[in-house]
Amino acid sequence: MKETMMKEFRGRVDAYLDRSIEDFYKNIPFAQHQLQGSEINLTYYKRHNIETILRLRRKRTIDALAIRYFTKVDPVTAKAWAHYTDDEMLHDRLFAADLKKVGVSKEEIYSTEPMLATKILTGYLQYGIEYEGTPLALIASVYFVEYVTTRTQPDWLDNLEKRLGPEKVQGQRAHVGTDLDDQHDDFVWGVLETLVKSEADEAKVFMHLQDIYRLWQMYFLELYRLTVD
Repeated sequence: MKETMMKEFRGRVDAYLDRSIEDFYKNIPFAQHQLQGSEINLTYYKRHNIETILRLRRKRTIDALAIRYFTKVDPVTAKAWAHYTDDEMLHDRLFAADLKKVGVSKEEIYSTEPMLATKILTGYLQYGIEYEGTPLALIASVYFVEYVTTRTQPDWLDNLEKRLGPEKVQGQRAHVGTDLDDQHDDFVWGVLETLVKSEADEAKVFMHLQDIYRLWQMYFLELYRLTVD
């Protein structure tokens, strides 16, 4: 019975995420640039990948807090999340390797001040663990990222490869390839299921997804205004 209920719940979540992607492409300035742009704005492209690295670095700390939580209440999930975190831990190097090929050094990457949207996202996820008592916000956010990434990034990379050359997106291809090959969205959903025990929890998941989507919009608006407008 629970399996059927969770399948229905996931269907509603995925439908919301599909609508979010559609809304993003329709309403956020420059949202389709990497997907369809014939001439890539390198300032935008570089800053986006720098920020991706900065977010990945900060997420490591939040993942450690989630592992700490699971060690107390669900050691099996703690082991699984530790393995997932280990798999993702150094993916910032993949993006850094691509940036090096377009003239961005590690020194430039790691001396860059994170955007406001990144700082707010980090604080939001940490708040969920430390003050709400569970990593529900984090796991919902990771599901958002895994779902959206696997349904947008391959097409973005196809276009970027045409415009910049395949050698300049090898790291990003490897990152997305891991997500697809290992079916990370299914794995993360399985972890999310362990935290959803009631209709109230389902409502919290949707609340977090809506907040994460707002922060996602905020990030791309900030990126656009910083580099293009």
